Amino acid sequence: MIPVLLAGFGLGLSLIIAIGAQNLFVLRQGLRREHVWPVVALCALSDAALIALGVSGLGLVVESVPWLIVAIRWAGAVFLVAYGLLAARRAWRPRQESLRVDEPGPSRVGGSGTVAGTAVAARSRLTSTVLTCLALTWLNPHVYLDTVFLLGGVASTHGDLRWVFAAGAVTASLAWFTSLGFGARYLSRWLATPRAWRVLDAVVAVVMIVLGVSLVIPA
Repeated sequence: MIPVLLAGFGLGLSLIIAIGAQNLFVLRQGLRREHVWPVVALCALSDAALIALGVSGLGLVVESVPWLIVAIRWAGAVFLVAYGLLAARRAWRPRQESLRVDEPGPSRVGGSGTVAGTAVAARSRLTSTVLTCLALTWLNPHVYLDTVFLLGGVASTHGDLRWVFAAGAVTASLAWFTSLGFGARYLSRWLATPRAWRVLDAVVAVVMIVLGVSLVIPA
């Protein structure tokens, strides 16, 4: 049982740590120290759900509906390119608030109206962050290939222990996203300048746009 668990952990980790849209988003949120827990939880839970779907055999069902895969591919391509263009705009014309690694706490200067306005803005940012995280995960065909099809297919070779293999892969996902999200703060000392953030956003823009285009243009 332990070897199967470790096999799932190893394969899951090797697939997850590749540079991609989801990892770059988690890294950026970790560097900003903004809504890290929700982002990490969403990514880990989404991976767990997709791995479970793959192990349960849903991947075979999806393969029989080719138009669904095409629709996901195009939706993912449009979203990734759009997100990449937004990152490119931040790199070209950065806003001052986007350059701060440490977000200050809500100020109480100005009375209850200021506090209420800050709370509304915080909720709005959280909603936007959650929706972006979900889109980067569920509209990315590469995520389905890695979790539903590949991990699900390999898990099926372990017979009755396939769910043990899946547990290993899920553990790898949780460990990786937690390390990436909360470990990113240790890189903040090198990304504390506007220039560093512009470079990071430029890298994000290039990766997102290339990934988006690659989804609809064959190599």
